[in-house]
Amino acid sequence: MHPNAAFRWEDQNAMRVFAQNIGFGMLFMTTPDGPRVAHLPLVFLADDCIGFHMARSNALAKYLDGAEALFVVNGPDGYIGPDWYGTENQVPTWNYCAVEMQGDVRKMDETELVAQSDALSMLQESKLTPKPVWTRAKMAKGYFEKMLGGIFGFKMDITDWRGTRKLGQNKSDAIRMAAANGAARAGNGAIASLMRGVSQ
Repeated sequence: MHPNAAFRWEDQNAMRVFAQNIGFGMLFMTTPDGPRVAHLPLVFLADDCIGFHMARSNALAKYLDGAEALFVVNGPDGYIGPDWYGTENQVPTWNYCAVEMQGDVRKMDETELVAQSDALSMLQESKLTPKPVWTRAKMAKGYFEKMLGGIFGFKMDITDWRGTRKLGQNKSDAIRMAAANGAARAGNGAIASLMRGVSQ
């Protein structure tokens, strides 16, 4: 993560909410075939445990059970133009938020995989109200079980959290707000909102 202590994010509860709200990230691992990454949805099964699933043919699937891996969730990001600060001698930069979760991975049995799949779909479906919630009960008999045959489920017990919120905290409030306004004018309201919500 970013070496500047001003950008260090150590609030695990806030990082958990951030990761859960985004619900998608990248799982990294070194394998005998070289470094590999999988792009996956996730759901928290406990405060320090995430669940996810992947296609059985995924390049990581055969190596994950019993391994240590890194799951990264990225949030809003964006280029910050130096002239947005309204002061001299600034340089271009990129602001962003990210959470790294490192831990030990274990393969799920079928019962756990079904529960993880249900929890993941329920979490995401609940964000779509007033749309009626989809459940697998709407699928033809036996079809869900057939689909399960193509995936593996895994859980990661998180042993280390690392977070970065690089939002201009190393600048004065006035300069940071000016840059946030520039980001908003450029169409990046998400990073602008985050920049306005932090302090030195």
